[in-house]
Amino acid sequence: MTPSTQREQDEAQIRRQVGKIIDALRDKDLETLKSVYAAEVVSFDVEPPLQHVGVEAKARNWANVFLFFETVRYEIRDLTLTVGDDVAFGYAFARLGGTLKNGTATSGMWVRVTYGLRKIDDLWLIVHDQVSVPLDITSGKGATDLDP
Repeated sequence: MTPSTQREQDEAQIRRQVGKIIDALRDKDLETLKSVYAAEVVSFDVEPPLQHVGVEAKARNWANVFLFFETVRYEIRDLTLTVGDDVAFGYAFARLGGTLKNGTATSGMWVRVTYGLRKIDDLWLIVHDQVSVPLDITSGKGATDLDP
């Protein structure tokens, strides 16, 4: 197998893993969500604290989404990947929306997401992610009304 063919296969597997996040959020399936993260994942998410360590901490973040949303939509746009032999990184824009428990529909806000992945036992898993919104320096608030 040529290196480019292996890289193409690895990239396809990573894209499937990211796709699982979209499907699992829609289905409110925490077990599938947990399956795309390494046990020791470190997540710098938009929700406090500054870091969430371990797959259970990451799963609690996603479980919080299910507390607020009756239905969940998650979109990832412009996923760009750089894939090595056993490490990879990617970045994209993501948007979480849906129908809140009170019946209010929301399209959500766009955030920036960066993934760090490792190939562990022939499976690409997220070992680090970071989600952020741009900061308006003058107001000190996140700029949550931007579109990619």
